[in-house]
Amino acid sequence: MAFSPTTHECTSTDCTGDLNGLCLKELKVPGGSNNPCTVFKTDEYCCTSRTPESCKPRNYSIIFKGACPGAVSYSYDAKLNTCTCPSGNSYKVVFCPSTSSLN
Repeated sequence: MAFSPTTHECTSTDCTGDLNGLCLKELKVPGGSNNPCTVFKTDEYCCTSRTPESCKPRNYSIIFKGACPGAVSYSYDAKLNTCTCPSGNSYKVVFCPSTSSLN
């Protein structure tokens, strides 16, 4: 998926990695992959009682981040990948982009 603003004032991001192919058997669900917090329901993966400093990427989020570097892969990862854009901006979303459409 590619998500890009129609102006140059914001950052675009994409994910062209094969997430279903990378999904480990313990996270597989029909049609895709689940997240480890939903599956294991532990603080290690949900980061419910952790601070940003102690909630770190884990094995599953590292795999996901490798395939989709611009995506948020764990609770406190958002501060690294979140941006704000001017109000009224429009976005272009492309599902299953070809590599050439990202350039």
